[in-house]
Amino acid sequence: MDKPFLSIIIPAHNEENRLPQTLEEIDRFIQSQPYAVEVLVIENGSRDRTFELAQEYAERMPFLRVYQETARGKGLAVKRGMLEARGDYRFICDADLSMPIAEVNRFLPPQLQHPHVAIGSREAPGAVRYNEPAYRHFIGRIFNMMVRVLALPGLQDTQCGFKLFSAEVAEKVFPLQTLAGMSFDVEVLYIARMMGYPIVEVAIPWYFSAESRVRLFEDSMRMAGDLLTIRRNARQGVYSPVPR
Repeated sequence: MDKPFLSIIIPAHNEENRLPQTLEEIDRFIQSQPYAVEVLVIENGSRDRTFELAQEYAERMPFLRVYQETARGKGLAVKRGMLEARGDYRFICDADLSMPIAEVNRFLPPQLQHPHVAIGSREAPGAVRYNEPAYRHFIGRIFNMMVRVLALPGLQDTQCGFKLFSAEVAEKVFPLQTLAGMSFDVEVLYIARMMGYPIVEVAIPWYFSAESRVRLFEDSMRMAGDLLTIRRNARQGVYSPVPR
């Protein structure tokens, strides 16, 4: 396979039900693109057949590579995928495909010129949310307010599961990542901004999945603590050799 222009990284925990349809949709998308694409499924800590199923798909999809992280944690899976990937651009993609995969082209050249970091946003002008319960949106906005105050002023949606990093940024930022859980998004964006890389929010259509694994209150409290950890890490130089 030629060096890929795009790497699509799918963290997968107990995804045997949703992963087949997602891989089939991505396969159809890849067949219609003029550039080379690789897909990396990173299974982590599943109790079902996610890993075996992904391996079965890899036997007939030459663009697909499958890795296993035995410890549970979305951040661990994404970090592994970003550092195993070979693409010029590396895109995190949730296994539920709540954003249509064709939207990825809006994160890439020529639609974005030389993107360093581009993140899907459900809050940017032009974004549309479908079928999301109002209480989930409200709690998400509360957490984003904390993110803007404590870590990333100006960014309206750091927790959307679709993000693109250039190879240059990925290979500098992700080795410094310390958080294994859901707050890894904020941490890697914080490091990228400390390094001086611009972050662009891309308005997307987003479809709520009733099978979402997010536990709103428990996860929000844990993530609030993680924001303080990020600030402490920065003060203590954990993200060195990031220039101040």
